[in-house]
Amino acid sequence: MVKRHGIASAGNWILDITKIIDVYPEQDTLSNISGQSSNNGGAPYNVLKDLARLKAPFLLYALGLVGEDEPGKHIRQDCGNHNIDISQLTSTAEAGTSYTDVMLVKNTGRRTFFHYRGANALLDLHHLDLSIIPARILHLGYLLLLDSLDIVHKNNRTNASFLLEEAKSMGFLTSVDLVSEHSDRFKKIILPSLPFADILFCNEYEASKLTDIRIDPDKPDLSRAREAIDQLLGQGVKEWVIIHFPSGCMAGSKSGEFIVQGSVNVPARAVVGATGAGDAFAAGTLYGIHEGWPMQECLKSGVCCAAMSLTEASCSDGIGPMEQSLNTGSDYGFRILK
Repeated sequence: MVKRHGIASAGNWILDITKIIDVYPEQDTLSNISGQSSNNGGAPYNVLKDLARLKAPFLLYALGLVGEDEPGKHIRQDCGNHNIDISQLTSTAEAGTSYTDVMLVKNTGRRTFFHYRGANALLDLHHLDLSIIPARILHLGYLLLLDSLDIVHKNNRTNASFLLEEAKSMGFLTSVDLVSEHSDRFKKIILPSLPFADILFCNEYEASKLTDIRIDPDKPDLSRAREAIDQLLGQGVKEWVIIHFPSGCMAGSKSGEFIVQGSVNVPARAVVGATGAGDAFAAGTLYGIHEGWPMQECLKSGVCCAAMSLTEASCSDGIGPMEQSLNTGSDYGFRILK
């Protein structure tokens, strides 16, 4: 039996090209760009790089598909620079490396995304050999943005569900994250994977799309969040459903625990952008889960990492070592959720 240690992450490998603008324009009108940068994007790239910057005391493994182009070479080199294993980060000549143009409004931090799916659309089961990955946790994201893994077969199973089932059979703890797509595909594509997911991360919008229970992002009703968690656990999630929103998060377990954690009360003057905050939350939470922390401490780590990510326009540049991350919560305090 493999002694499992470390975190592997599979899914969307993206270069985020972030443009800081003065206002998001109406169609046919102009907005000014005051700055531009190119950085990591997509669940596995963000989560693994965040964990590397947190100085995680375990190995990190990249799984996915990039193009045989300069952006693909950049991603592989960047992973190498952060001691992330890239033996399962494959290159293809069939499509270019995926990228997203992120339009970030300077004064509000609000973001709009223009996405090229590229090589991520081709990622399929035959690209991923889990047998050579000795990690304890496999984190997969984003469902709804992985064309081949999102294919629904006649038996209502998706390729992502087969991947997660295989991972479970090999002894991985499986974790899943979604994308906030404006569509009616959520239930058809996501629900088949839930019986093979130990942990489900979603924000209030994604939880609402899966359960038809609306959760207000600005003033979340925790009783409704709890109802959504119960419903998702009933759909098959094995251990924890974690719903996060701007003011904090709630986690519910199969054994009936419900834990609430307020977000860090970061002053508005310190907020540069929210790009990657959800993945930073996942990285901090998974760090604690890997290390065997109580879920309350995992969630606290998650919101602290998310808070650090807010201080830079890119997904990961604001992240520092775990001790520094936790100090962010001590310095600014946490919001109180009722």
